[in-house]
Amino acid sequence: MSSNPNPDIPNTEPTGGLYDVAIVGGGPVGLAAGIACKRAGLSYVILEKGCVVNAIFDYPTDMTFFTTAPELEIGGHPFVSPFDKPKRTDALQYYRKVTQAEALNVRQYTRVDRVHAAPAGFTLEVEAQDGTQGVVEARRVIVATGYYDSPVPLGIPGEDSENVSHYYTEAHPFFGLNVTIIGAGNSAADAALDLMNAGANVTLVVRADGIKPTVKYWVKPNLENRIKEGRIQAYFNSQVVEILADSVRVQREDGTTFLLPTHFTFAMTGYLPDLSFLAGLDLQTQPDDCLVLSEHHESTVAGLFVAGSAGYAGRTNQVFIENGRIHAEEAVAEIARQLVSGQPRGTASVRS
Repeated sequence: MSSNPNPDIPNTEPTGGLYDVAIVGGGPVGLAAGIACKRAGLSYVILEKGCVVNAIFDYPTDMTFFTTAPELEIGGHPFVSPFDKPKRTDALQYYRKVTQAEALNVRQYTRVDRVHAAPAGFTLEVEAQDGTQGVVEARRVIVATGYYDSPVPLGIPGEDSENVSHYYTEAHPFFGLNVTIIGAGNSAADAALDLMNAGANVTLVVRADGIKPTVKYWVKPNLENRIKEGRIQAYFNSQVVEILADSVRVQREDGTTFLLPTHFTFAMTGYLPDLSFLAGLDLQTQPDDCLVLSEHHESTVAGLFVAGSAGYAGRTNQVFIENGRIHAEEAVAEIARQLVSGQPRGTASVRS
């Protein structure tokens, strides 16, 4: 694997091939962890399977954040935006500039396939974009992978066809087409309005009896009014049970079904953390599928920390960039304490 391109920065490359910390995920939380490591004098590497802040890159092109710019800041770098609530492009520019200003040791397009416990800490099997495989060794690991890369499957026939996606980017390609959106959360609401404005014929199919109450407060009434006007069609208490080449089969609450003409389907069914690369480690979970973590975000695998929403499968609506970045700083502070005190990797103290 390539070495640090910024050799003037101390504590970036490890001694004897062993990093103090390997950070899995190069989103805002992973970058915050990298900055904290650098400032604590710990050698570290950030391993990101896509580009820097890949999840934000995959957001809709014109998306506006729910939160304000200061709540998205990392490392004390001011996030200056012309808007009260920044847009996707503002965030991409901000996190690029922070990564550059801090000269963070990020390996983009490097996927972590497996993490193994080892005598000195952990061994991570990695694969670069060109298929080159390698190993990274570290005393401690911070998992900061989030959850946006792992959509919740529908589990219905036709879900894997080319005219279905769990991600929405922009409306232009769907001008004049029939588009079905499955779901009624923030992603579905944003997509429905954007597609309508671009001239698509939009239909929502929703299991519940209305739009989710958690939809952004300035978006929810807009969507509800467009439904009342008939500019967006909506079928509540209904679900898509099959996706065909030119239609979807919708099942009503009473069990009857009908075919809805559809050129393209967006399955906005939510996302969950994918921690399959940690298979084989004894990660304990709570009844709601959240990981058991200590107050310093250490898992039941001692030395393995989880920062941000990756550890909160059952509460992804409660963990965001604004509190995940704090998790990262707290985890690094505990790692620095452990390494400075010479504490071996043993049994972690955990809380629910």
